[in-house]
Amino acid sequence: MVTTHNLGFPRVGARRELKFAQEAFWKGQISEQELQATGADLRRKHWHLQQRLDRVPVGDFSFYDQVLDMSATLGNLPERAAESGGTELERYFRVARGRSGQETACCGVQAGEMTKWFDTNYHYIVPEFSRDTRFSLNANRLIGEIAEARAQGQTPKPVIIGPVTYLWLGKSKDGSNRLDLLHTLLPLYSELLERLADQGIDWVQVDEPALVTDLDADWRHAYSLAYHQLKTAKPKLLLTTYFGELRDNLQLACELPVAGLHLDAVSTPQEVARVVDWLPPHKQLSLGVINGRNIWRTNLEHTLDWLEPIHDKLGDRLWLAPSCSLLHVPVDLASEQKLDPEIRNWLAFAVQKLEELATLATALNQGRAAVSEALKASASAALSRKTSSRVCNPDVRSRTEGITRSLGQRQSPYTQRIVAQQKRLGLPRFPTTTIGSFPQTRDIRQTRLQFRRGELSEADYTARIREEIRRCVTEQEALGLDVLVHGEAERNDMVEYFGEQLDGYTFSQFGWVQSYGSRCVKPPILFGDISRPRAMTVDWIRYAQSLTDKPLKGMLTGPVTILNWSFVRDDQPRQESCRQLALAIRDEVLDLEAAGVGIIQIDEAALREGLPLRTSDWKDYLDWAIEAFRVAANGVRDETQIHTHMCYSEFNDIIEAIARMDADVITIETSRSDMELLDAFQDFQYPNDIGPGVYDIHSPNIPDSEQVRLLMKKAAERIPAERLWVNPDCGLKTRQWEEVIPALQQMVAAARTLRETTQ
Repeated sequence: MVTTHNLGFPRVGARRELKFAQEAFWKGQISEQELQATGADLRRKHWHLQQRLDRVPVGDFSFYDQVLDMSATLGNLPERAAESGGTELERYFRVARGRSGQETACCGVQAGEMTKWFDTNYHYIVPEFSRDTRFSLNANRLIGEIAEARAQGQTPKPVIIGPVTYLWLGKSKDGSNRLDLLHTLLPLYSELLERLADQGIDWVQVDEPALVTDLDADWRHAYSLAYHQLKTAKPKLLLTTYFGELRDNLQLACELPVAGLHLDAVSTPQEVARVVDWLPPHKQLSLGVINGRNIWRTNLEHTLDWLEPIHDKLGDRLWLAPSCSLLHVPVDLASEQKLDPEIRNWLAFAVQKLEELATLATALNQGRAAVSEALKASASAALSRKTSSRVCNPDVRSRTEGITRSLGQRQSPYTQRIVAQQKRLGLPRFPTTTIGSFPQTRDIRQTRLQFRRGELSEADYTARIREEIRRCVTEQEALGLDVLVHGEAERNDMVEYFGEQLDGYTFSQFGWVQSYGSRCVKPPILFGDISRPRAMTVDWIRYAQSLTDKPLKGMLTGPVTILNWSFVRDDQPRQESCRQLALAIRDEVLDLEAAGVGIIQIDEAALREGLPLRTSDWKDYLDWAIEAFRVAANGVRDETQIHTHMCYSEFNDIIEAIARMDADVITIETSRSDMELLDAFQDFQYPNDIGPGVYDIHSPNIPDSEQVRLLMKKAAERIPAERLWVNPDCGLKTRQWEEVIPALQQMVAAARTLRETTQ
């Protein structure tokens, strides 16, 4: 019989219950006990939704981030988090966000660095290491959740991050080699596994996704060392990989002394046959046959066509699961009553994916006749999508075929453009700006909601949004910022807002997925060819510019980020959809320029996120991604200044590609990493202007002007002062006005000091 299991379930809740409980706790509106009760209730509901599985994941739930959870389990939280005392959870939140709750700004600590989880839009808190790092086991959380699951009648399968991937995900703060810590880390993993065995656990899911990346000999040896030391543990280990191909690590993964191996059969179908042949006969093989990262229904009959021969060969050794944790998809399609019925029939959220998994298992265990109706419905949905006239637009296809290299070329090189731009804009040295959004207050959200529901006329809606824009512009002028923004009050999300106005997209009501902490996004669903029927931002930006004599940026999201932060089509290459998006954004850029907007920011926050996990695949991706940005941005005149923004990713290894974007100004996150990202500029002479983020907007902590000045001084050691901008590291929509105003005051004060003291 086939065994079914899941690698992880969305933890935010179908109605974002976790988000609202987290934020209420941070505001002091509920107690820690109430927050814990919300977590327990969500776990109970989620295990119930997975009750058809043979084994349910335990330990996949988190109050912030699963990597931070592993750091807490291993006793590896930075010492600064304990300086103000408090409970375990309060110390945990200090690492995540700088403050645990109602602590004042002066009591906050530096939050842990945050970066992207492999090539997803999920962010994790980076583990911190030094040569003096010592670990200490705290398994209480995991053991408590095992008891909860058992009380509900479930068969628990604990989920932990493997020792090698845990070290791989972290950073050394003193230049020491992370792998030197492996010998002190492994005894804790052995102890943890023994503790789980004492709880009657027979299988443990050990996540080692670093195996799908490029590993040198030392890291590969670390895998052999680690799992040969852990092979005596009583629970059986399911070594779990996902997100990509094992390639040169395939034999290593197959030969490690573990009881089972999970392979992402969606990302790497071509490796399945090799693993089936190579895996020793005493090991279980778990195949991830349902896409855990996208929302399209699985063609069950096609899947069974290649799965049945494997089942015939492996028999009871075959386990089935989604390709990766379902953290990356929404909870339940059943909540979506307003989706277009035709498109809705093409989709599957987390609950539906587990139903698909159960159907496949039943078909393998009992024959296809036992699930004939489900297979018929799956085939019908696949045919409907393939033949729908709404998917293909010949006019769009014709236009993308006409893209030439010249569309991505500026009229003049940067050295000539910047002279024309400075003459037009008249900016001081160290010009100050923000990244685009300002606080999204309850009143703003309520205004948008009322308009969507038809409870507010278009005229009244426009008046309210204009009033918020006026407030935002007035506040920025009072702060003394040099380049203003309109604040984006009309935008629910930087991708969803544009997707709603583009043909080829559709939207869910409750399709929330976690990006980090309490930050949830509702990715638009890209189902067809993309075009822009009408201008999307021009009226709002034109109105904002009419309120001030200072330069004001037009704010757009770039084609690569819209692509990477959408649920994208799987029936054509990603680059083709990106080219379509590039032309749509290009049209908007030219309309903004025609409206007199002198600065246009095209955010590409997710450029690196789409980077393949193997360096040998980078060039192809970067070539089409950079081309798409250039097509979108570079149709403007020399005196129009193009900005772009990137956040929370490692950019040092693709800095040359970023330079090829040829944006006049790039703003990037550097505050949490203490300007570490600027190390790239020691060896690479970045040719254009750059704004290293000096204010960490993902923490409620307020920087002081001296802190900002010192960060900019570090930047000036690598980049000429005349090409430096001063700005936060990301948009301000998630912060409160009472945090934003003093933080920006400190930032502006630091810029003025820099102008007086820097030659």
